[in-house]
Amino acid sequence: MNESSLPERYAQLLQRIDAARTTAAVHLLAVAKHQPAAAVRALYALGQRDFGENYLQEAQAKQQELADLDGLVWHFIGPLQRNKTAAVAEHFSWVHSLDRLILAQRLSAQRPPAQAPLQVCLQVNISDEDSKSGCAPADVAALAAAVRELPNLRLRGLMAIPAPDDQGAFQRLAELQAQLNAQGYALDTLSMGMSADLEAAIAAGATWVRVGTALFGPRKP
Repeated sequence: MNESSLPERYAQLLQRIDAARTTAAVHLLAVAKHQPAAAVRALYALGQRDFGENYLQEAQAKQQELADLDGLVWHFIGPLQRNKTAAVAEHFSWVHSLDRLILAQRLSAQRPPAQAPLQVCLQVNISDEDSKSGCAPADVAALAAAVRELPNLRLRGLMAIPAPDDQGAFQRLAELQAQLNAQGYALDTLSMGMSADLEAAIAAGATWVRVGTALFGPRKP
């Protein structure tokens, strides 16, 4: 990461989001995977509070190093494994990548009782890619019905990582959420859009855009 360029990159990214937004409910989730704790600290000093992590061990090391910072909100956005649910339930405020009921049940059971309910999004394999995690669109309604009954989770919405050439994916995810809301879910979150396509995602109704490269620059090999 080029430290000297971070304030400029951050300002430019916020300008992109502001230019694309049609409502106030669009938030930046800074994706900090493979970035040092110093980068998170630098963004915190600029006003950023929400950070996304894909890998539990890496995230926990940063969380310990940054424990002196008040108001950090950690979002788990990577593939979730059964043997990681206890730590995720304890150390994160959000999970964007929930795609199986057994994982939801474990997260709910393992959420410390003194903490607020874990905010969760269901990850949808909206482009039907074999390489992507996520439940099939046809299975979302059944999973949502089960998840919203779990006592220590709060179902907030849907997340997707569409194929780059799937032009209609964001709109389909928004329509899927609208169908759930027509059934009384009152979901308020669409986690979609990254560095290259955040404008299209916001136009379709994104409320979280998950951005790493536009903030920190291309990752080094």
